[in-house]
Amino acid sequence: MINFSLKGHESKKFFDPDQAIWKGESGELLDINVSSNLNLSKLDENPHGLWRYRGVIPIINDNNIVTFQEGNTPLTEVILPNNKLVWIKQDHLFPTGSYKDRGASVLISKAKELGVSKIIQDSSGNAGAAIAAYAAAANIPCEIYLPEETSLSKIVQIEAYGAKIIKVPGSRKDTAKRALMESQNSYYASHSYNPYFFQGTKTFAYELAEQLNWNAPDILVIPAGNGTLLLGCYIGFHELVQQKIIQKMPKLVAVQSEKCSPLFHYFHDQNFNMNLYEPSETIAEGIAIPNPVRLSQMFQAIKKTGGDVVLVSDSEIIEAWKYISRLGYFIEPTSAATIAGLINYSNNLDPNLKIASVFTGSGLKSIDKIQKILGQTNIKL
Repeated sequence: MINFSLKGHESKKFFDPDQAIWKGESGELLDINVSSNLNLSKLDENPHGLWRYRGVIPIINDNNIVTFQEGNTPLTEVILPNNKLVWIKQDHLFPTGSYKDRGASVLISKAKELGVSKIIQDSSGNAGAAIAAYAAAANIPCEIYLPEETSLSKIVQIEAYGAKIIKVPGSRKDTAKRALMESQNSYYASHSYNPYFFQGTKTFAYELAEQLNWNAPDILVIPAGNGTLLLGCYIGFHELVQQKIIQKMPKLVAVQSEKCSPLFHYFHDQNFNMNLYEPSETIAEGIAIPNPVRLSQMFQAIKKTGGDVVLVSDSEIIEAWKYISRLGYFIEPTSAATIAGLINYSNNLDPNLKIASVFTGSGLKSIDKIQKILGQTNIKL
């Protein structure tokens, strides 16, 4: 039996994990603490994949697991333009084309276990596709709220899974606000509010550590919008350290677009007012989140590991995308933002450091934007 607790982030009040709740009193964020340990001696009895780490995933009954046998994505050596060797996990190869399947598999499994009859979610595309696919597998009706300007490829994919799409005029912030309002009487399968999503993304850390012979990289460079992968990695590596499976935490380095970078500003200026922040449009739509609800947690994860936040321009994103494409990897522009940040950050690093990163989403997600990259010099978003 897995041991875990559900509690308020600020109040530290415990909540009943058998209740279908996604927030605490007065909208307080919830966190999950897992106290079970991973039994390495029996790990090889489990097939490779996300659910290989079943012993630390807070689902009570195996019959409720919703899975497409996802996970175990390849860890590949890549040489950057600055001749730095890095390790890249290919999470763009997940069933719906992005790492968000990690969170969706666990969250929807929990929704099934709790007997949820309908879910609501908001997204810029990838999380919506992941939630819609796993909800379809669980036979749970879902509504996905999307910004009107979401890539057509992502809209079509979500519709294919049978989800109801609600397009929201305005910004990504407007979409989140609308979904939050509509979810007050529904189960909000949010990849930022719902704590079970992070219990899926934490498996990135477990997979990476195992692929590195149960070691952590020195540095892990990852994208940061809502912080779902950043916080998942922090949770996962922290659990591995607590279990004495690895010896140290990696330094977490977050990448943001210079056109939408609230975490960067907050990290470097504690007086930064997120509510007054006005971003501009960026080709990296997947991390264009002007007001992440777990901003302070993201800050703490980076600070505690001695990490940093780096910015990249749209032109740097495009150049990184072109470089990676010529190596034979087809990733979306948002994923290329991470690689652009990785290139910038690694320029002056010790070549002996072990650096890891990730391809977060398939290029098939953003055919419209990629067409513009290939066909135009000046890109109109």
